[in-house]
Amino acid sequence: MRVITGTARGRKLKTPDNYDIRPTTDNVKESVFNIIQFDIEGRKVLDLFAGTGQLGIECLSRGAESAVFVDKDRDAIRIVKENLKLCGLKGTVVQEDALSFLRHCGRFDILFVDPPYDSNLYESVLETVKLVDILSEGGIILCEARRDRALPEMTPPYRKKKEYVYGKVKLCLYTKESTS
Repeated sequence: MRVITGTARGRKLKTPDNYDIRPTTDNVKESVFNIIQFDIEGRKVLDLFAGTGQLGIECLSRGAESAVFVDKDRDAIRIVKENLKLCGLKGTVVQEDALSFLRHCGRFDILFVDPPYDSNLYESVLETVKLVDILSEGGIILCEARRDRALPEMTPPYRKKKEYVYGKVKLCLYTKESTS
């Protein structure tokens, strides 16, 4: 697992010794960044269920203004911190439950949602994002799920824009539309 491009290009990231953390595969990660490549520079990123931190780190490497990495798992937090250090990047790393964090976190432009596939967290996270309204106007939510997982629609100003399928993985892109 390596950083694709930017200031940390080619840096090899640490991965967990066990499979409690499921890193996004390189092919899916490359697809994610093909989808959002022109929306990263100068943006505030939230890597929820951060795992190894690779999605937020890739954004920082590509010029994101800031990134916050949230995971409740202590080992994941340790790996994120090590990976940031390896890449010479700075980010905020928070060990907290995702839903609790969303209730007090401030605003973001890009939000990655990649909970454990078999959890029922997708709906709760998306509902909380809408209720608290943490996404900036024109912001992006990218969810990663199993291919066969139905991901919910959202109500305006949020909307499900497009789904992409890569083997066993589905990416779902949501946006927050302009209200004016």
